[in-house]
Amino acid sequence: MIIIGEKLSIIAKRVREAMMKKDKGPIQEIAISQWKAGAGMIDANIGPAEDGGEDLMQWMVTTIQEVVSLPICLDTTNAKALEAGLKVHNNQWGKPLINSTSNDPERFPILELGAKYNAQVIGLTVGKGGLPADAEERAAIAAEIMGRAMEYGVPLEDIYLDPLVLQIATSQDHAKHVIKAIKMFQELNDPPMKTVVGLSNISNGCPKALRPILNTYYFGLLMYEGLTAAIADAHEVTETSKTIDVIMGKTLYAHSYLEM
Repeated sequence: MIIIGEKLSIIAKRVREAMMKKDKGPIQEIAISQWKAGAGMIDANIGPAEDGGEDLMQWMVTTIQEVVSLPICLDTTNAKALEAGLKVHNNQWGKPLINSTSNDPERFPILELGAKYNAQVIGLTVGKGGLPADAEERAAIAAEIMGRAMEYGVPLEDIYLDPLVLQIATSQDHAKHVIKAIKMFQELNDPPMKTVVGLSNISNGCPKALRPILNTYYFGLLMYEGLTAAIADAHEVTETSKTIDVIMGKTLYAHSYLEM
């Protein structure tokens, strides 16, 4: 299980202010905290970044990789900013991950960047037609994304399929559809396709006290179905990840398994 530390998002006031001031301190502090908590990758979410996005993404990537030896998930809808970040990414610590392509024609060029820079790409199973209705529709969109990835020269092993987690407070039925989709995605290819979710989406709009409960229990259900990666707070889910790996026999049990 790969935890993609999610706390460096422009949505958070402290992070946004640090981005605007180019203040490395808070960015590096959060990145180190996520790394020490068990993250295997750091998410750098700069939002649409229509003005100055290229410079901002380059600054984020280099700022993070100055202090943590991890690859970066470049998270923005600005394709030029993505390419700028890919150019400075230190690949000795792993391939970067681009978030994301989809079934929207405007997002097809993201696959060109994936092929050009030998990067991994998240394939979000949504298109211009609106939200997918169920697991089956998500799987159909996933198959189209897979076919398109091969056309653009991105190997299927570099694609992470994302079934689109929606907030349970307003879209409760979709929680089950996503769980089913995780299993279905793996059956679309041999070897199984990789999968990823934006975990905290499930608890958006819920009371603060409920959010970690919803996140961790949902994470456990998704892991049981074979989830590969999650954009999540490493502090919140690392214990769950390690425990489920032991129970499912993916890791050899030791009394100190939480420290490994």
